[in-house]
Amino acid sequence: MSSENLPQSPEQQLRKPRVAVVFGGRSSEHGISVVTAGAVLNAIDRTKYDVLPIGITTDGRWALTADEPERMAITDRRMPGVTELAESTEGGVVLSVDPGNREVLYSEPGSVPKALGEVDVVFPVLHGPYGEDGTLQGLLELSGVPYVGAGVLASAVGQDKEYMKRVFISFGLPVGPYVVVRPREWENDRLAARKRIVDFAGEHGWPLFIKPARAGSSIGITKVDDLSGLDEAIEEARRHDPKFLVESLLRGREIECGVLEFEDGPRASVPAEIPPVTSHDFYDFEAKYIDAASGIVPAPLTEEQTAEVQRLAIDAFEATSCEGLVRADFFLTEDGTFVINEINTLPGFTPISMYPRMWQESGVSYPELVDRLIQAALSRPTGLR
Repeated sequence: MSSENLPQSPEQQLRKPRVAVVFGGRSSEHGISVVTAGAVLNAIDRTKYDVLPIGITTDGRWALTADEPERMAITDRRMPGVTELAESTEGGVVLSVDPGNREVLYSEPGSVPKALGEVDVVFPVLHGPYGEDGTLQGLLELSGVPYVGAGVLASAVGQDKEYMKRVFISFGLPVGPYVVVRPREWENDRLAARKRIVDFAGEHGWPLFIKPARAGSSIGITKVDDLSGLDEAIEEARRHDPKFLVESLLRGREIECGVLEFEDGPRASVPAEIPPVTSHDFYDFEAKYIDAASGIVPAPLTEEQTAEVQRLAIDAFEATSCEGLVRADFFLTEDGTFVINEINTLPGFTPISMYPRMWQESGVSYPELVDRLIQAALSRPTGLR
């Protein structure tokens, strides 16, 4: 019998739903995940929910952390980490994989495991591999614990830029020129793979963008203006992921649009525009999070353009079978056509991030956004749906 159908005791019926905020993780986006967790912890209504913060260290240990959002901020351009927040250097949190038992245990070497109580819903704020890519979602499905955001398939597709683009194309969404170099191809015949990239540049022109296939927050991306910078850019991308993409420059405006699941289905926010960042070569990690480059919300678009990008954002949400939330990123090219770049199933989620800002402008405040996502997760069963 699945956990959602288990009878509840009077104590369970009276108590507040318990939200486990899971953050950190093993990816290169560990720090920004911690920052996001601080914002979410600040926003959760403690009169409605009990909260359990769980941090995952860079080596994969699930740690019990203090509920202290003020310690989860960027300080002197330095990202916070789970290790500094963990209550113990050795203790670990364990989530049962028995769908009839949502009990969370905490154990330290040489000690009897301690029960931390049941968890009703998980709010994962992990970015990148080992969290945003379907791996955590699969564990939660095995455990029978509802969770915020996309399921296993949508999370995996949303993390892998190659398959994301393949899905978009199959659903008729406009995608820019790209080429993928897989690990075996690079390892077996580097010269042939490199020639394919050079031929791509010959067809579509320089500059190119070299990207890790399964990373986010613009980490590992390099803009390459000519052949001389190609090898270094490839190595930087492969430092984060052995599979990488090569994309041509699309000249135009960068437009983003948020999608949020409501009771009657997904709705799109007002769009935003990311203006050219003069202090950076492109909208990279430092521009997004360290220097807090700001976008324009709402984007200065015509009514027709706004309606079109909102439609495309919802189409992308549906094409990838997403749930909960998505940020869809587009280019509005010089000929007036929207081209989808990518989706993020767990977009940047600090109060200054574009996704919450777009919804704020659409009439949904940050605390309301967090609450709506938790309520949607609580109402959604695990398993096939």
